[in-house]
Amino acid sequence: MKDRLDEIIFYQLSIELWDECWSDTEILLNDFRGKEISKQLIRCVGSISANIEEGYGRGFGKEYPQFLRISRGSARESKGWYKKSKFLLSESMIIERIKKLDSIIAMLTRSIQTLEEKKKDESRK
Repeated sequence: MKDRLDEIIFYQLSIELWDECWSDTEILLNDFRGKEISKQLIRCVGSISANIEEGYGRGFGKEYPQFLRISRGSARESKGWYKKSKFLLSESMIIERIKKLDSIIAMLTRSIQTLEEKKKDESRK
């Protein structure tokens, strides 16, 4: 059965990022300081897709934009942890991850705005 969630671009990107983060943490785990960064990255990168999934699963009521906001916050946190990993991950890898996170953040922001505008329009009717 096809899941329409899989068609949402920012969700697809969040799953791609999760796969990349999995590999990135393998590198981070080789250093005792990187282990702490690794734990944080796993939590916040995993939270991006998890909150999209939960919000989508609850339907398109008032809760969905809130879950997207939480997802966006996790994406912003992930950027910070990637920046902090500069001593262990390559600069090009960090730039690539941050680019993907910036895209996710921008798409989430647009989706939140669209959902809120639609809600305002419906309440005026």
